[in-house]
Amino acid sequence: MEIRAYQESDISQLISLFYETVHFVNKQHYSQEQLDAWAPKEEKTLKLDAWSTSLRQNITYVAEINGYIVGFSDMTLEGHLDCLYVHKDFQGQGVASALVNKLEMKARELGLHEMDTEASITARPFFERQGYQLMMKQSVERKGVLLVNYRMSKKLI
Repeated sequence: MEIRAYQESDISQLISLFYETVHFVNKQHYSQEQLDAWAPKEEKTLKLDAWSTSLRQNITYVAEINGYIVGFSDMTLEGHLDCLYVHKDFQGQGVASALVNKLEMKARELGLHEMDTEASITARPFFERQGYQLMMKQSVERKGVLLVNYRMSKKLI
């Protein structure tokens, strides 16, 4: 597996990976209505522009296996881990851990002492295994639908 910096040419693959992951992996913890609000298929084109800007401004890494994108993650310059998505066929194979480790290493290089994220119900156990502590459970509204997630943080040593 190779972890590399995001390139503008990755955007379409990352958005497809996001939609597939949300609708397949997260269906064990969220209803179809919640998944459709989180990742509405009709907004794919809008996401291209918004995410292209966001991923370019953030510190973004892509995981590849044999030239195939299997995951991605990004972090703001302040240490907020924004996105972490791994292809449904590569869950539990160390992709997410490798991406988070790379971001944490970069955060330390930047002199940050803490990182935070908003983890889905599905992702919460992963982040706990990575040493993130639960700060609070929260409900966020997307398209009039409430989604539960967890604000979590980790002290960097």
